[in-house]
Amino acid sequence: MASLAGACRASARLVGRASSRGLTTSARCLAAQNFVMPALSPTMTEGNIATWKVKEGENYSAGDVLLEIETDKATMDVEAQEDGIMMKIMAQDGAKSVQVGTRIAVLAEAGDDIKTLEIPKDEQLQQQQSSGDSAAAPKEEAAAPEKQTKPTPRPSSEETHEQKYPLMPSVEHLVKQNGLSKDDVSKIKPTGPSGRLLKGDVLAYLGSINADSPAAVSSFLEKLSHLDLSNIKVAEKKAAPAAPKEARPAKSEPLPLEINVPVSLSKVVEVQHRIQETLGVFMPLSTFISRAAEVANESLPPANRAPTASELFDQVLGLDKVKAAKGTRGIYLPQISAVPPSTLFEPPARSAKKTDIIDILAPKPKKAVRDQGIPTVPGFSNGLNVFSLVVPREEEHRAHMFLERCKAILEEEPGRLVL
Repeated sequence: MASLAGACRASARLVGRASSRGLTTSARCLAAQNFVMPALSPTMTEGNIATWKVKEGENYSAGDVLLEIETDKATMDVEAQEDGIMMKIMAQDGAKSVQVGTRIAVLAEAGDDIKTLEIPKDEQLQQQQSSGDSAAAPKEEAAAPEKQTKPTPRPSSEETHEQKYPLMPSVEHLVKQNGLSKDDVSKIKPTGPSGRLLKGDVLAYLGSINADSPAAVSSFLEKLSHLDLSNIKVAEKKAAPAAPKEARPAKSEPLPLEINVPVSLSKVVEVQHRIQETLGVFMPLSTFISRAAEVANESLPPANRAPTASELFDQVLGLDKVKAAKGTRGIYLPQISAVPPSTLFEPPARSAKKTDIIDILAPKPKKAVRDQGIPTVPGFSNGLNVFSLVVPREEEHRAHMFLERCKAILEEEPGRLVL
């Protein structure tokens, strides 16, 4: 941000030296300094005062925003370079077309008593009066700021430049405002991108700004438009990651073992028949088998393997005593399948007797139905059945022991199961 407080302070020091040489101006009065409209860009010639952020009589610190200035391009803040006091505001809020270098305020040093300070003279006004301007010139300038003398173009060489039309709106406005002809425009060297004429080129031609400013700004922008890659190094290529080693196939678990033991339920059927005759109570074969399994599961030796996660979970819930699963460590429940009669699989025996036509036509005698007493349960047989268990190989001995116990109980003493 811009501030001319430093330049004003230097002027105050020069006047202070003059007072030491015998001038009547006091050093105390030199503490008040003129604050002029700053040039916020190389092409700025005038600006509008949007608003003052510091009022008259208020103190400010270095870095505080003093005011906002509007240009034809943007609105910018002007910051204070050092501590001070706003003594007097000359150009109020909303002032339009204030020329660069025109006094807009008077500043004092921090700690000064502004009541004892004198407002310094306007240096720009003194320069205009010394160059022959009449005393009424400031009034005319304030009354009609649009009647300003046009800047005189700087003498240039006979070199001509081909301009690209149409011109930019700001350049076109500046050309018409200063009455420049097409021949005059051709004498201006363009410094913009792709050889276009910029507003700063016209102002430099008119003498409003330094002739070297447009070229310096264009060079700076040209430098910023290119990315400097000189300090960037190309990263080294990383070695390709090694191929993962082939995973070894997991060891396959041994297949479970199926153990079968034939068990006859003929004695069980006899006990079942006696109970029904004496007590009138029918006990299904499944009741005898489940009780035989309970007796056979008692005092079985533990299996030589660690319990699985499912088995541990069943133990926590207490399901290991009521749930029969394949390969359990405690409770076994056999799978039972009836052995079909051998007559179903054997072909009928051929009779050696010759068949007579009368035997064929005669009605066949009715076969006597053997009274079995109790109907059989589907899946069971009153005779021979196969008790099966599917267990891990580590439990082969244990499973054999269980099935042999079931066989002994059901074939030898099934009556104790109902006592």
